[in-house]
Amino acid sequence: MVPTHLFLTRGVGVHREKLASFEQALRSAGVAYCNLVGVSSILPPGCKIIPRKRGESLLNPGEITYCVMARSETNERNRLVSASVGLAIPTDRRTYGYLSEHHAHGETDEETGEYTEDLAAQMLATTLGIEFDPTIAWKEREQVFKMGGKIVRTLNITQSAIGKANRWTTVVALAIFIPLENLPKKLRTHR
Repeated sequence: MVPTHLFLTRGVGVHREKLASFEQALRSAGVAYCNLVGVSSILPPGCKIIPRKRGESLLNPGEITYCVMARSETNERNRLVSASVGLAIPTDRRTYGYLSEHHAHGETDEETGEYTEDLAAQMLATTLGIEFDPTIAWKEREQVFKMGGKIVRTLNITQSAIGKANRWTTVVALAIFIPLENLPKKLRTHR
């Protein structure tokens, strides 16, 4: 099974119980009704990113659904938490790309999102043989990666929130793979 489609989503939940806070974050992300199974960080060759609403409509309650998930939580008042999934998509869509996840405390959406994009791009760059200096800032490395012509695009989905007093706050960011059998027949063999 090699997924051909995925969608990105995010959510936040707040509750006095930690597990209920996570459940609310999954509801906010639109995927609480699925049995989520975490997978590692490979973006399959030719995998298309579809809009969240379309992706949600292709899922069924209770089904096993593969995803890359970032999750962060706190029960400390005013503590900033963030979760992000980054993607690095190769120019040659016949080869695989990378997804990365990052869970943080005290980082803004922008900081966490840039970090996950950078991490995914670094992982892809090393497999493609792109030379880069890991000590320079992400914005400079991003240009090196893209000018090398082997990485076409990076992006991220990020969620942050500030903790509430006497409550658990959970943030999630996910890349959800659509089960092949849920796709219309014309899309099942498309690469």
